[in-house]
Amino acid sequence: MAASAQELDAYRGRADRFIADLDEEYYLHFAGLKETLDLEPIYERYADLTTIEQAQSIGSAVNGSNGIRELWKFACEGYLGQLTKEHEEKVARLEAELKAKVDGEEIPYRMIRPAIANEPDRARRERLERARNELVEEHLNPVYLEAHERVRAAVPTLGAENYFELYKRFNFDLEGLADQCRGFLESTEQLHGKLADKLFRDRVGVPLAEAQRWDTPRMMRGTTWDDAFPGDRMIPALRGTLADLGIDLDGQKNVHLDVENRPNKDPRAFCAPIEVPGKVMLVIKPIGGPDDWRALFHEAGHTEHFAHTSADLDVEHKRLGDNAVTEGWAMLLEHLTDEPGWLSRMLDFPKPKEYAAEGAAVLVYFVRRYCAKLLYEIEFHQAEDPRQLSSRYVELLGGALKVEPSPSDYLWDMDGRFYVHAYLRAWSLEAQLSSFLKEKFGREWYANRNAGSLLRELWGEGQRLNADELLKEVTGATIEMESVAVRAREALS
Repeated sequence: MAASAQELDAYRGRADRFIADLDEEYYLHFAGLKETLDLEPIYERYADLTTIEQAQSIGSAVNGSNGIRELWKFACEGYLGQLTKEHEEKVARLEAELKAKVDGEEIPYRMIRPAIANEPDRARRERLERARNELVEEHLNPVYLEAHERVRAAVPTLGAENYFELYKRFNFDLEGLADQCRGFLESTEQLHGKLADKLFRDRVGVPLAEAQRWDTPRMMRGTTWDDAFPGDRMIPALRGTLADLGIDLDGQKNVHLDVENRPNKDPRAFCAPIEVPGKVMLVIKPIGGPDDWRALFHEAGHTEHFAHTSADLDVEHKRLGDNAVTEGWAMLLEHLTDEPGWLSRMLDFPKPKEYAAEGAAVLVYFVRRYCAKLLYEIEFHQAEDPRQLSSRYVELLGGALKVEPSPSDYLWDMDGRFYVHAYLRAWSLEAQLSSFLKEKFGREWYANRNAGSLLRELWGEGQRLNADELLKEVTGATIEMESVAVRAREALS
């Protein structure tokens, strides 16, 4: 039986509190303030939201309404999430507890990748990476696989043959995006080969043809630029950038910066919008250099988006909706750290155009990686036996990047909810919005308060519009993956 309007309103209120409690728990654990990730008590408090009956009831009420479709997607994801919550808790516990012993030194699991990125000795990088692979294969993959199998068995009760078909019912145009990804991979094949080869030679000292997976974090780290990106100027640069756009960071009582370096803090920066817009946490654990700056500004984009979202919106428009929108805003601020004009404005930067060219090369690398990830995940979620997909993972990712990944990462390297779909469309959204802002407000749009007023107005919409609708409303254009290649080539020229 379809949920009534009154039942949907009650569900919205409960869903808002459920997400707030989850985000607070994620924040406390991954910020290193709480040793364990305790999801079970939260799911128990909101057990009425995640039943199969609830998902089916809301699904019956959709009737073409995008808002209700978002609630239905949330109910389905909640149902699947409560089936795998103990797996998520176990993964978090293992990640916090596991250690690798390399060259007589014990290294916490979550710090292995930062250690690889900061390690100049190539042979030691290889030992660190192989130790990480062993931990993933032995301890994490059995948990991931069990969770995937549980989800796979449950999806038909939601009315779809498999996870891929379920997300198509949520209006994810996975096949259309996959076609664009194939086109992007083809159009940037030669460009990537040239740019990645130069990146690996300049940053790691090996050509692309000889690069191995343990060289990639080091290449991305860009240590040669560390002195140009001092840690003590990160927050002042963010404060100054926002001030140029008419935003007083220190006056935002709903924004909280957590930059403390705690032992168990996850090195991956994140934003936790505990209350939207009332309490938004920006969390980062610095490891040094340009990576930190990119991460800070990326998460600041999320933070400002959620902090400016109208409190009057329904939960499906302020907490749910198309995540390509918030990722697009995050990328808009992140990519300022590659802009020559911004670098010269905020820092005494030595070679801004040279760094911008490297930023374009990194962008092409990442987008090609995610194009391959989407193609892989589409196959994975339709496979009869996902355990056979590790070789396909290596084939697709290795073919796109020309550096083979570890087959042990075939489960670890997947975000749930087809989040890869959001990232890819966000890169396109950002490229096209950035071009529009430059045309409307000048190349230094980031120093124009009128641009800031427009951003605040759009942020206030939360995620009422999806990425396609937002871009259409602002620029009249449609999302095109090729716009990312155009953006990269412009930076190179």
